[in-house]
Amino acid sequence: MTRVRRGYTARRRRIKIRLFASTFRGAHSRLTRTTTQQKMRALVSSHRDRGRQKRDFRRLWITRINAVTRDNGVFHSYSKFIHNLYKRQLLLNRKILAQIAIENKNCLYMISNKISQIKEII
Repeated sequence: MTRVRRGYTARRRRIKIRLFASTFRGAHSRLTRTTTQQKMRALVSSHRDRGRQKRDFRRLWITRINAVTRDNGVFHSYSKFIHNLYKRQLLLNRKILAQIAIENKNCLYMISNKISQIKEII
């Protein structure tokens, strides 16, 4: 029986996987079976950590805002500050508030004073 020359589909697939895993260390970038396993694992981790990253950044922003609001002494806690922001319909998200808290504490202090003044008037 004559020898059958196979197509290049499988080779292209392996090369594509190997290019994905080219930065992995050791056998994880050289052996085909290990490379495919590591590719699956990397994709699962990246999918999981996209959600985790959102959570982590939100926690970081909340921590920063809380530290500055307690430091100012206008509000005793982050939750009261956010509650009063929503009550006064000042729609600033936590990311922007955290940036203001880091770069310009006086601006956040002015915002919190404005909220407390409106509270006293009403």
